[in-house]
Amino acid sequence: QVGESVADPLKYYRNNVAGAVSLVSAMREAGVDRFLFSSTAAVYGEPEETPITEESPLHPVNAYGNTKLAIETMLDDCRRAWGLRSLSLRYFNAAGATAAHGEDHRPETHLIPLVLDAAAGRRGELVVYGDDYPTPDGTCVRDYIHVRDLASAHVLALEKLAGGLSGAVNLGNGRGFSVLDVIRAAERVTGLAVPHRIGDRREGDPAVLVASSARAEKLLGWRRRLPAIEEIIGDAYAWRRRYPDGYPD
Repeated sequence: QVGESVADPLKYYRNNVAGAVSLVSAMREAGVDRFLFSSTAAVYGEPEETPITEESPLHPVNAYGNTKLAIETMLDDCRRAWGLRSLSLRYFNAAGATAAHGEDHRPETHLIPLVLDAAAGRRGELVVYGDDYPTPDGTCVRDYIHVRDLASAHVLALEKLAGGLSGAVNLGNGRGFSVLDVIRAAERVTGLAVPHRIGDRREGDPAVLVASSARAEKLLGWRRRLPAIEEIIGDAYAWRRRYPDGYPD
């Protein structure tokens, strides 16, 4: 959680950076020389241009992004020092669900499960943080990628990593959806109204965050199979109906 990382940075440095140092040290001792890393679009911070490519400047604006970038840097240093091969997969907004697995964060901070919970009456009205951004409908635009497409990218990345590929690739939808786009799509998918109101902007929210995944497509041979926001929301909704209370404690 980005906000938590700002409030408690040492927790994130201890878990992410110190944990990665321990893991890579154990890998070296065991003779393991390949590392597939779950990184994040947060390494880019507030982008200077859209879509975001892997050549875009890396300027994280919070401790979460800083720790992920620190690990990417460490992995590259280890490559030069002793030949560690690594691929850093920079996720954009992972969303959707499989039949067995869905989103159940506590507290929940991701837009799609919040929208679905609001539609189902499991929480109060959704707050849309600002409607005066320079976007088509005034609300922030984000890049949502189905978790099943993320999973397929991991399989391909493991194969390419074994073949010697290293570096970093973006994994995103390649197109953006505004907050209101998500709300309207959820209403179409569920047949339910999503109660919401417009609130003030949140500090640090960029207007648009959309990935270019051209490098992943070229280097990994990856193709998105489920890019439509209705498919992403539909799978998330099906999981939520199957597990209305989320995972058991």
